[in-house]
Amino acid sequence: MKYKKLGPGLLFAGAAIGVSHLVQSTRAGADYGWGLLWALLLINLFKYPFFQYGPRYAIATGETLLDGYLKLGKGYLWGYALLNVANMFTIQAAVTIVTAGLAEQLFGLKINITSWASIITLICSSLLLVGRYKLLDSLMKFIIIVLSLCTIVSLNIAFFDSSSLPPLKQIFPEESGLLFLIAFMGWMPAPMDISIWHSIWAIEKQKNSKQISLKESLFDFNVGYGATIFLGFCFMGLGALIMYDSGISFSNKGFVFAGQLINLYTQNLGSATSGFIALAAFTTMFSTTITTLDASPRAFSRTVQILFNKKKNFYLHFLSILVFGTIAIFLFLQSEMGFLVQIATVLSFITTPFFAWVNFRLVTSKHMPKTFHPNKFMKFLSWMGLVFLTSFTIGYLFSL
Repeated sequence: MKYKKLGPGLLFAGAAIGVSHLVQSTRAGADYGWGLLWALLLINLFKYPFFQYGPRYAIATGETLLDGYLKLGKGYLWGYALLNVANMFTIQAAVTIVTAGLAEQLFGLKINITSWASIITLICSSLLLVGRYKLLDSLMKFIIIVLSLCTIVSLNIAFFDSSSLPPLKQIFPEESGLLFLIAFMGWMPAPMDISIWHSIWAIEKQKNSKQISLKESLFDFNVGYGATIFLGFCFMGLGALIMYDSGISFSNKGFVFAGQLINLYTQNLGSATSGFIALAAFTTMFSTTITTLDASPRAFSRTVQILFNKKKNFYLHFLSILVFGTIAIFLFLQSEMGFLVQIATVLSFITTPFFAWVNFRLVTSKHMPKTFHPNKFMKFLSWMGLVFLTSFTIGYLFSL
């Protein structure tokens, strides 16, 4: 049955449903009500084909997107390597610092956030050394269901308890608001390089199960992608219904923000549920932390193997570099969660057009079997997406 073939799509959702949802979407609702709904819908629409091309290429060729980049030219693979160096440490630090804040709320241990973040990083790396892909695959199905149920129930209660609903008028933020808009879209639903991770997970899934068809793989992807869109809407709704025009703003400090986030739920579900909600939120961010900690070294190892024609697996080397690099960022920036998130999300948005263009070029090239090429609608949507993403990136850079 199809649900037994689910895996990479839920890993995608696990990596995506984290900072972009718990932090950015909730903040968008708190600051603008439903005013940024247009941005949530458009960015998910226009990023869709480029994310989908990850599993599409993997199933069609039995290779990762990184192998495909090499066929297009070494320059594309070097471009990915350079961008990955710029992104992976900030992405890992951003998701881990949010997880650390939620850990303090859940466990009640009053130690500084740098220590919490370092402990979580070391625990995640230890689990990866033991479980690798099978652990992630098994864990994600449970986590997504728990978070989804909590969020849906909380949103419904907030909707029926609200005395006045935020206006639906759409807003285009200016000045400092433009930076938040770019950050919001940068990780909504996820950084574009997750398409590369997805192609790697799809290959791993093939190793651990019977042959998966393109139809089954796309079903798996669509389930995960649909979950990220729906939960993005739910988190924006929670922020809008509870915090919009309330005079309360989210803190940039990890511990404080985590408490405010949990209060969004407990105000509607009751204080008795705070432990359960804290567990669900922490588990969600923990899954994002462990997923990103696994994926970046895995992708970088494959990049080195391809570029330098090496058979040796460098996963452990890059995992160690990422762990120590992330901890170093914590030591220097400590509790500046907002700053870390902003850097990571803006960098991700600026690099999005590169990944979008290379993915599109690859799946429409001679290196992709003709029968697996995207249809005319997907090609049209891809061109529209490239125009949208590039225009926003150029507009933002000129506004600096």
